[in-house]
Amino acid sequence: MAWVWTGMVLLSLIFGIATGNLDEVANAALEGAGSAVELSISMAGILCLWSGVMEIMNACGLSAGLARAFRPILRRLLPEASRDEETLAAVSANVSANLLGLGNAATPLGIRAARRMARSCDGVASNELCLLVVLNTASIQLLPTTIASLRAAAGSQTPFDILPAVWLSSAMSVAAGLAAAWLLSRRKRRRL
Repeated sequence: MAWVWTGMVLLSLIFGIATGNLDEVANAALEGAGSAVELSISMAGILCLWSGVMEIMNACGLSAGLARAFRPILRRLLPEASRDEETLAAVSANVSANLLGLGNAATPLGIRAARRMARSCDGVASNELCLLVVLNTASIQLLPTTIASLRAAAGSQTPFDILPAVWLSSAMSVAAGLAAAWLLSRRKRRRL
C-alpha cells in the first residue's frame, strides 16, 4: 500500500511540474490534510458517542440479549464453532455490533472469534472461518452509525435518511456472500 500512495504522490508532483500547477498541487495537499484533521475530530466525537451507547447496552444486558437472539441462526450457519460456547459468544457479539453499525467495536470481537475458530484449522482456513469473514465483511446493518456519522460531519441535515438503501444493500451483500461461500464449499467438497 505504501507503494501505491508513494506512486500517487509522485505522479501528482510530476504532473504538477509538467503542467506548471505545482503551487495548486501543494495547496490541494495542504487543504486535504486540513480537511482530514477536521473530519477525524468530528468523527471521533460521534464514534465516542456510539461506543458509549454500546457500553451502556453491554452494561444493561441488551447486547447480550441481541447476541442470544442470533445464536439459533449462527448455530445453523456455524455448527462446529457453536460447540464452543466462548467462540459462539464472540461470533454473536460480532454480528450484534455489526448490526448496530459499530464496525470498530465488531472488529476485535471478530478477531477473537476467528482466533478461536482457527485453533482447529492447522493453518488452512475452514469453511466456517471463511463464512465468519463473509458475515463480518458483508454485515447486515440496522443502524449504519459510521456512515451516518460521516454524513453528519459533512453537513447532512438528515444523516439517517439512507436507512432503506442501507438495509437493502447490506441484506443483498450478506445473501450474495453466503451464497458464494456455500457454492465454494460445495465445490471444495467435490474436489476432495
